Amino acid sequence: MSHLVVLQHLEREGPGRFAEEALRRGWLVTVCRPDRGEPMPRLGPDQALLVLGGPMGVADIGSPSFPWLEGEVALLRECLECERPVIGLCLGAQLLAFAAGGQVVPLMAGEPPVRAYEVGWGPVAWTPPQGQEPVLAGLGEAMPALHWHGDRIQLPAAATLLGSTPLCAEQLFRIGHHAHGLQFHAEVTDAALEVWLDEDGDYVRQALGPDGVEQIRAGRERWGDAGERQGRRLINNLLDRVAVLLGGYPLL
Repeated sequence: MSHLVVLQHLEREGPGRFAEEALRRGWLVTVCRPDRGEPMPRLGPDQALLVLGGPMGVADIGSPSFPWLEGEVALLRECLECERPVIGLCLGAQLLAFAAGGQVVPLMAGEPPVRAYEVGWGPVAWTPPQGQEPVLAGLGEAMPALHWHGDRIQLPAAATLLGSTPLCAEQLFRIGHHAHGLQFHAEVTDAALEVWLDEDGDYVRQALGPDGVEQIRAGRERWGDAGERQGRRLINNLLDRVAVLLGGYPLL
């Protein structure tokens, strides 16, 4: 049985639709909470790693407030070296890129550049020609997605860029055939988003202004159904790749 091991960093940011789709396939899903002092998992041949998001960042590596970040980077480097399937979401994508030799910097925009935040709904456009990347099968030229970050990934040389937005180019990337990073959030359910808006509303208002929470709810009304439909297709495309790698079959 395939087994998805999840690294979760705070209560409100769970695996969401990734767990739902993995369980639908009959996979085992296990959540590890290093932020609560749980030890870093030791992965076996039938296990893939999903690293979730959180308000901490690559700049916090080495901070006594987040002592587990160094262990996560070490685990990601081990996964990259042995070509174990890995999916990183938001913070997880940033840690994955960092583990592969990339960098993470504050997001800047404008001329002259000023600090920027990408929060709310917006389209992610795919960069390779259609039909070239299996994880983009059936997704057309772009998909609406939920964004929630203020940093930008500077990709390592080994990475292939797959998706971008005008504000932040590095939205979806692949390292080898076994590791994928998503800066945006395809995993968040409607119920989880309400918790995010309640608990992280100050961040939303900092990014979007006093009516930021209302803007995101309005965006969900407009884009949420399409975002969920295409997000689940992307998730299943990613899990298909994981299944191939865990099964030892040749990659197409």
